[in-house]
Amino acid sequence: MMRRPVTERDVKRRSIRPKDAATLVLVKKGTGGPEVLMGRRPRRQVFMPDHYVFPGGGVEPCDRWVRPATELRPAVAARLARSAKPSRARSLAAAAVRETFEETGLALGLPVPAGRGQVRPEWQAFHATGLAPALDRLDYIYRAVTPPGLPRRFNARFFLADAGDAAGTLGGNGELLDLGWVPLEEAIALPIPYITAVVLEEIEHAYAAPPDPDRDRPVPVCIRVGQDHVHGHE
Repeated sequence: MMRRPVTERDVKRRSIRPKDAATLVLVKKGTGGPEVLMGRRPRRQVFMPDHYVFPGGGVEPCDRWVRPATELRPAVAARLARSAKPSRARSLAAAAVRETFEETGLALGLPVPAGRGQVRPEWQAFHATGLAPALDRLDYIYRAVTPPGLPRRFNARFFLADAGDAAGTLGGNGELLDLGWVPLEEAIALPIPYITAVVLEEIEHAYAAPPDPDRDRPVPVCIRVGQDHVHGHE
């Protein structure tokens, strides 16, 4: 495993430019310890078929304009700003909440009064629950860039949130199959992408020793350069 500082030049070199994406890791306390929400990507999918992943997906223009119930905590926004402009950082957080709702039926939000103005089509189902996204419930814990040569490339930010802050019934739109809560020690044994395994280890460490909430806290990042996974911090 290669370790050195990761630069934006590494991220953008060769291949196509990765699309910004966001993933939300919902965690709850189980009888034997922490459990994470995961689902299996259908076999027909071009990207990571039959692999278990956390809910998430690409950032869309609608995510910039959604009106959240609460904004990102300043320390979280500051960490995101190391690799994204403030408006993009907010969009990343909103995308994590939207994609999780679409794929799992769980809404990380807070009640808001009706009649808050026009709602983009992609967010209408979420707002129909009477909630708006609660971005202050998110912590930014990891960034990973899909290696060159794959049919899809993503510059993905991983967020962490307590499942107790999410409302709704587990279901979703069918993009993830076999949805369920998986103990951490069992999740690592599933067919999962390399980065999912790395993030699971980060979550395990975070529960053993809760991370410093300070804005200057380093955020781990992983990219692929040649045959090496380059691990560093931003």
